[in-house]
Amino acid sequence: MRPENLYIALLHYPVYNKRGKIVTTAVTNMDIHDMSRTAKTYGVKRFYIVTPIVQQKTFVERILRHWQEGYGVTYNPSRKEAFESVRVSDTLDDTIAALSQETGEKVNVVVTSASSRGNCMTCEDLGERMSRSGEAFLIVFGTGWGIAEEVIERADFLVEPIRGVSEYNHLSVRSAAAIMLDRLCRDN
Repeated sequence: MRPENLYIALLHYPVYNKRGKIVTTAVTNMDIHDMSRTAKTYGVKRFYIVTPIVQQKTFVERILRHWQEGYGVTYNPSRKEAFESVRVSDTLDDTIAALSQETGEKVNVVVTSASSRGNCMTCEDLGERMSRSGEAFLIVFGTGWGIAEEVIERADFLVEPIRGVSEYNHLSVRSAAAIMLDRLCRDN
């Protein structure tokens, strides 16, 4: 698959906590670093970190500045390159609007879930659809205990969960994103 139309978002709101309440989760340093490096590796055009909390956005921007303008540029130049595609957004709607404006195309929103649902698309089918389309595809990865139902209901596509070989199914979002991007972007 050619990833020219591939974008990802890490959604921190609206997501569930373990009690099933809609919350805003904290942005983590590891997610920023690992997902931006994975995005760069697989040719993702933009990696959006979606959070409405000002302090969290400031935290992300401080990390990005360190690796793009500060000491980090000389310490690890490849990190600067990985962070070039990272954008911070207040809401998923803002992300979709920015992406639509950037591409001039319809944005197909694809949500992920660790839970099985009846209407899931396989990674293979999604990859084929993406390769045939000139439209943008935004794959939304959730944090906390999963993406809120209101987001899932509005999505264009729901992709199947990443499954291992045991009953245990609780990958970090960083790992799930890497596996999914590999499955979508690798020529079989």
